[in-house]
Amino acid sequence: MKPYVICHMMSSIDGHALTDGWDRPFKKTAGELYEKLAETFAFDGWICGRTTMEEIAHGDDYPKGLATAPIPRTPYFAKRDAARYAIAIDGHGKVAWKSNQALDSHVVAVVTEAVSDDYLAYLQSIQVSYFFGGKTDIDLAQVVQTLADELGTRRLIVEGGPHVSGSFVNAGLVDEISVLILPLIDGRGDHPASFEIARERWTQPSYLTLASAEVQDGGGVWLRYKR
Repeated sequence: MKPYVICHMMSSIDGHALTDGWDRPFKKTAGELYEKLAETFAFDGWICGRTTMEEIAHGDDYPKGLATAPIPRTPYFAKRDAARYAIAIDGHGKVAWKSNQALDSHVVAVVTEAVSDDYLAYLQSIQVSYFFGGKTDIDLAQVVQTLADELGTRRLIVEGGPHVSGSFVNAGLVDEISVLILPLIDGRGDHPASFEIARERWTQPSYLTLASAEVQDGGGVWLRYKR
Protein backbone atom coordinates (compact mmCIF):
# COMPACT_ATOMS: atom_id res chain seq x y z
CA MET A 1 0.00 0.00 0.00
CA LYS A 2 1.33 3.44 -0.95
CA PRO A 3 2.18 5.70 2.01
CA TYR A 4 0.26 8.95 2.51
CA VAL A 5 2.54 11.71 1.19
CA ILE A 6 2.42 15.31 2.43
CA CYS A 7 4.45 18.05 0.81
CA HIS A 8 5.18 20.62 3.54
CA MET A 9 6.62 23.95 2.39
CA MET A 10 7.45 27.41 3.76
CA SER A 11 7.14 30.34 1.37
CA SER A 12 7.22 34.11 1.06
CA ILE A 13 4.06 35.80 -0.27
CA ASP A 14 5.61 35.88 -3.73
CA GLY A 15 6.33 32.15 -3.65
CA HIS A 16 10.04 31.95 -2.83
CA ALA A 17 11.31 29.07 -0.74
CA LEU A 18 14.94 29.87 0.10
CA THR A 19 15.46 31.80 3.33
CA ASP A 20 18.98 33.18 2.83
CA GLY A 21 18.90 36.96 3.04
CA TRP A 22 15.97 37.00 5.46
CA ASP A 23 16.51 38.61 8.88
CA ARG A 24 17.85 36.05 11.33
CA PRO A 25 15.12 36.52 14.02
CA PHE A 26 12.38 36.31 11.37
CA LYS A 27 13.92 33.20 9.82
CA LYS A 28 14.35 31.53 13.22
CA THR A 29 10.74 32.17 14.26
CA ALA A 30 9.44 31.02 10.89
CA GLY A 31 11.54 27.87 11.03
CA GLU A 32 10.29 26.98 14.50
CA LEU A 33 6.68 27.45 13.41
CA TYR A 34 7.28 25.40 10.27
CA GLU A 35 8.64 22.48 12.32
CA LYS A 36 5.83 22.76 14.87
CA LEU A 37 3.23 22.48 12.11
CA ALA A 38 5.12 19.59 10.51
CA GLU A 39 4.91 17.57 13.73
CA THR A 40 1.10 17.64 13.57
CA PHE A 41 1.31 15.21 10.64
CA ALA A 42 2.77 12.41 12.81
CA PHE A 43 5.01 11.20 9.97
CA ASP A 44 7.42 8.28 10.15
CA GLY A 45 9.72 9.49 7.38
CA TRP A 46 10.83 12.89 6.05
CA ILE A 47 12.32 13.43 2.60
CA CYS A 48 14.72 16.08 1.33
CA GLY A 49 16.96 16.50 -1.69
CA ARG A 50 20.74 16.53 -1.81
CA THR A 51 21.22 20.28 -1.30
CA THR A 52 19.03 20.42 1.79
CA MET A 53 20.58 17.27 3.24
CA GLU A 54 24.12 18.63 2.73
CA GLU A 55 23.17 21.55 4.97
CA ILE A 56 21.91 19.12 7.61
CA ALA A 57 24.84 16.68 7.35
CA HIS A 58 27.55 19.40 7.72
CA GLY A 59 30.09 17.15 6.01
CA ASP A 60 32.70 18.33 3.51
CA ASP A 61 33.65 15.06 1.83
CA TYR A 62 33.85 11.33 2.43
CA PRO A 63 37.01 9.14 2.38
CA LYS A 64 37.88 7.47 -0.91
CA GLY A 65 39.40 4.05 -1.44
CA LEU A 66 37.17 2.20 1.03
CA ALA A 67 35.79 -0.19 -1.60
CA THR A 68 38.26 -3.02 -2.25
CA ALA A 69 35.90 -4.81 -4.67
CA PRO A 70 32.73 -3.99 -6.63
CA ILE A 71 29.71 -3.67 -4.34
CA PRO A 72 26.48 -5.38 -5.48
CA ARG A 73 23.64 -3.00 -6.32
CA THR A 74 21.37 -4.42 -3.64
CA PRO A 75 19.68 -2.55 -0.77
CA TYR A 76 21.48 -2.13 2.54
CA PHE A 77 19.33 -1.49 5.60
CA ALA A 78 21.29 -0.96 8.79
CA LYS A 79 18.11 -0.33 10.80
CA ARG A 80 14.54 -1.36 10.06
CA ASP A 81 12.82 -0.41 13.30
CA ALA A 82 13.58 3.31 13.62
CA ALA A 83 10.85 5.54 14.97
CA ARG A 84 11.55 7.97 12.13
CA TYR A 85 13.63 7.99 8.93
CA ALA A 86 15.53 10.86 7.24
CA ILE A 87 15.37 10.01 3.54
CA ALA A 88 17.88 11.70 1.23
CA ILE A 89 17.22 11.81 -2.52
CA ASP A 90 20.88 11.74 -3.56
CA GLY A 91 21.16 10.01 -6.92
CA HIS A 92 24.93 10.37 -7.43
CA GLY A 93 25.98 9.96 -3.79
CA LYS A 94 27.25 13.40 -2.77
CA VAL A 95 26.12 13.95 0.83
CA ALA A 96 29.01 13.38 3.28
CA TRP A 97 27.15 12.10 6.31
CA LYS A 98 29.06 12.16 9.60
CA SER A 99 26.78 9.61 11.23
CA ASN A 100 23.65 7.61 10.49
CA GLN A 101 21.45 10.07 12.40
CA ALA A 102 19.93 13.35 11.21
CA LEU A 103 17.64 15.31 13.52
CA ASP A 104 16.96 12.21 15.63
CA SER A 105 16.08 10.17 12.54
CA HIS A 106 17.89 7.20 10.96
CA VAL A 107 19.39 8.21 7.61
CA VAL A 108 18.35 6.38 4.44
CA ALA A 109 20.11 7.42 1.21
CA VAL A 110 18.27 6.92 -2.07
CA VAL A 111 20.87 6.57 -4.81
CA THR A 112 21.07 5.29 -8.38
CA GLU A 113 23.04 2.29 -9.57
CA ALA A 114 25.50 4.75 -11.13
CA VAL A 115 26.78 5.72 -7.66
CA SER A 116 30.42 4.94 -6.85
CA ASP A 117 31.45 1.83 -4.92
CA ASP A 118 33.45 4.06 -2.58
CA TYR A 119 30.33 5.95 -1.59
CA LEU A 120 28.41 2.75 -0.85
CA ALA A 121 31.34 1.43 1.18
CA TYR A 122 31.41 4.69 3.11
CA LEU A 123 27.69 4.52 3.91
CA GLN A 124 28.10 0.96 5.14
CA SER A 125 31.07 1.98 7.31
CA ILE A 126 28.89 4.43 9.26
CA GLN A 127 25.73 2.29 9.02
CA VAL A 128 23.72 4.64 6.84
CA SER A 129 21.00 2.66 5.09
CA TYR A 130 20.62 2.94 1.33
CA PHE A 131 18.67 1.56 -1.58
CA PHE A 132 18.53 2.15 -5.31
CA GLY A 133 15.82 4.28 -6.87
CA GLY A 134 16.80 3.49 -10.47
CA LYS A 135 19.73 2.80 -12.77
CA THR A 136 20.68 6.37 -13.69
CA ASP A 137 17.61 8.39 -12.62
CA ILE A 138 15.43 8.27 -9.52
CA ASP A 139 11.96 6.78 -9.94
CA LEU A 140 10.04 8.43 -7.09
CA ALA A 141 7.09 6.05 -7.30
CA GLN A 142 9.52 3.18 -6.81
CA VAL A 143 11.14 5.03 -3.91
CA VAL A 144 7.85 5.57 -2.07
CA GLN A 145 6.82 1.96 -2.54
CA THR A 146 10.21 0.63 -1.40
CA LEU A 147 9.99 2.71 1.79
CA ALA A 148 6.61 1.17 2.53
CA ASP A 149 7.60 -2.40 1.65
CA GLU A 150 11.02 -2.45 3.31
CA LEU A 151 10.66 -0.07 6.25
CA GLY A 152 6.91 -0.02 6.82
CA THR A 153 6.52 3.73 6.36
CA ARG A 154 2.90 4.92 6.25
CA ARG A 155 3.14 8.72 6.35
CA LEU A 156 5.91 10.57 4.51
CA ILE A 157 6.53 14.30 4.55
CA VAL A 158 8.45 15.92 1.68
CA GLU A 159 10.26 19.04 2.90
CA GLY A 160 12.19 20.18 -0.15
CA GLY A 161 14.06 21.64 -1.78
CA PRO A 162 11.86 23.06 -4.52
CA HIS A 163 13.02 20.61 -7.21
CA VAL A 164 12.33 17.57 -5.04
CA SER A 165 8.92 18.92 -4.01
CA GLY A 166 8.10 19.76 -7.62
CA SER A 167 9.18 16.30 -8.76
CA PHE A 168 6.91 14.57 -6.25
CA VAL A 169 3.96 16.72 -7.33
CA ASN A 170 4.72 16.18 -11.00
CA ALA A 171 4.85 12.42 -10.45
CA GLY A 172 1.35 12.47 -8.94
CA LEU A 173 2.55 11.06 -5.62
CA VAL A 174 1.46 13.84 -3.25
CA ASP A 175 -1.81 13.41 -1.37
CA GLU A 176 -1.69 16.71 0.51
CA ILE A 177 0.04 20.08 0.13
CA SER A 178 0.86 22.09 3.24
CA VAL A 179 2.22 25.61 2.76
CA LEU A 180 3.11 28.13 5.45
CA ILE A 181 2.85 31.55 3.75
CA LEU A 182 5.03 34.06 5.59
CA PRO A 183 4.36 37.81 5.79
CA LEU A 184 7.17 39.04 3.57
CA ILE A 185 7.88 39.63 -0.10
CA ASP A 186 11.24 38.27 -1.20
CA GLY A 187 11.33 39.84 -4.65
CA ARG A 188 14.48 38.16 -5.95
CA GLY A 189 13.90 36.80 -9.41
CA ASP A 190 16.75 34.31 -9.18
CA HIS A 191 15.29 32.53 -6.15
CA PRO A 192 13.31 29.37 -6.91
CA ALA A 193 9.60 29.03 -6.35
CA SER A 194 8.31 26.60 -3.71
CA PHE A 195 7.81 24.01 -6.45
CA GLU A 196 10.21 23.79 -9.37
CA ILE A 197 9.60 21.43 -12.32
CA ALA A 198 11.91 21.31 -15.31
CA ARG A 199 10.06 22.26 -18.51
CA GLU A 200 10.98 19.01 -20.25
CA ARG A 201 9.57 16.97 -17.33
CA TRP A 202 6.41 19.00 -16.70
CA THR A 203 3.23 17.05 -17.40
CA GLN A 204 0.19 19.13 -16.42
CA PRO A 205 -1.07 21.51 -13.70
CA SER A 206 -2.02 19.95 -10.37
CA TYR A 207 -5.51 21.03 -9.32
CA LEU A 208 -6.18 20.97 -5.58
CA THR A 209 -9.02 21.45 -3.10
CA LEU A 210 -8.57 23.74 -0.09
CA ALA A 211 -8.90 21.73 3.13
CA SER A 212 -8.10 24.43 5.69
CA ALA A 213 -6.65 27.91 6.18
CA GLU A 214 -5.38 29.06 9.56
CA VAL A 215 -3.85 32.40 10.55
CA GLN A 216 -0.74 31.88 12.68
CA ASP A 217 0.90 34.08 15.31
CA GLY A 218 3.11 36.62 13.59
CA GLY A 219 0.91 36.99 10.52
CA GLY A 220 1.66 33.79 8.64
CA VAL A 221 -1.11 31.73 7.05
CA TRP A 222 -1.09 27.92 7.02
CA LEU A 223 -2.83 26.51 3.97
CA ARG A 224 -3.61 22.83 3.48
CA TYR A 225 -4.81 21.38 0.18
CA LYS A 226 -5.90 17.89 -0.80
CA ARG A 227 -5.73 16.30 -4.21
